[in-house]
Amino acid sequence: MKRTKVAALLAALAMAAAGCTSSGEVGDRAAQPGGPPMPKGAAEVSDLPAPGADTSCGDPTASLRPSGPPPAPGDFPPGSAMAEIRARGKLIVGVDQNTYKFGYRNSVTGTVEGFDIDMAKEIAKAIFGTAEGTVQLKILTSAQRVPAVANGDVDIVVQTMTINCERRQEVDFSSVYYLAGQKVLVRDDSDIAGITSLAGAKVCSAKGSTSIANIVNANTDPRPVAIGVDSWTDCLVMLQQNQVEAVSTDDTILAGLRAQDPFTQVVGDPFTEEPYGMAISKQSPEFTRFVNAVLEELRASGRWTQIYDQWLVALLETPASPPPATYRD
Repeated sequence: MKRTKVAALLAALAMAAAGCTSSGEVGDRAAQPGGPPMPKGAAEVSDLPAPGADTSCGDPTASLRPSGPPPAPGDFPPGSAMAEIRARGKLIVGVDQNTYKFGYRNSVTGTVEGFDIDMAKEIAKAIFGTAEGTVQLKILTSAQRVPAVANGDVDIVVQTMTINCERRQEVDFSSVYYLAGQKVLVRDDSDIAGITSLAGAKVCSAKGSTSIANIVNANTDPRPVAIGVDSWTDCLVMLQQNQVEAVSTDDTILAGLRAQDPFTQVVGDPFTEEPYGMAISKQSPEFTRFVNAVLEELRASGRWTQIYDQWLVALLETPASPPPATYRD
């Protein structure tokens, strides 16, 4: 099968994974004449503050120190977030379904699974004694994550979410449970070598992510043209259809896109650090401390490494250790 036919098939599969259709709906920017329509909601994004520019909170990764080991399931103070979640019978977790091996829908079983999903299950297990039947997943886009926590629509978000001071104005974060870095994905016949090669180029990223702000603020002349979409698989489709010249986000996410399309490659060195944290309501500091206690146990027991090895070691082609926690009190 020729490359063009294979690429077209891969584009169709990526669109299906993203829940897209070929109904002809277009985004905010018109597609090129005679070319395929852009994903619904795709738009050029500009004038976003750089995620690292705001240092008003000091070290954004410094979280609330655990009060001690996690209490036994059910042994929670009355009125605490943990007691309320247990009484409800479900931990409501905001997750992704488009990030391969982190939070993605298995095309065979139809279930959402991955590294982030298993991390969320460990929190549920610490509350209920089991993760079986105690986790309710709520699918969110990148832009929906902070509002979902701040509005109380979810108890926690576990979704490749970078900790920064801007987000900490609205939500609290656990200690860092994974450390990523932003890179660039291009077609395998591209001569783009990294972020410095993207001056004036159209680059896709997800709306509401730190990645798109990093693109907008890239130190190139002219700056890249950032195209924002709702999901990462939309970016893959746009790259396959030559509507953008590159996709740029965390190396973890790009590795998943690369695994879905052998005609792409990840290029360049990481040009940012992206510390992932679990987002939690500022109204529930006891829950943040509890989650951090669970994460401490996952690091110490080797369970973090087991989850990483199950989902990510083959994808990222390297072993890893859990990042150490930093606390502010």
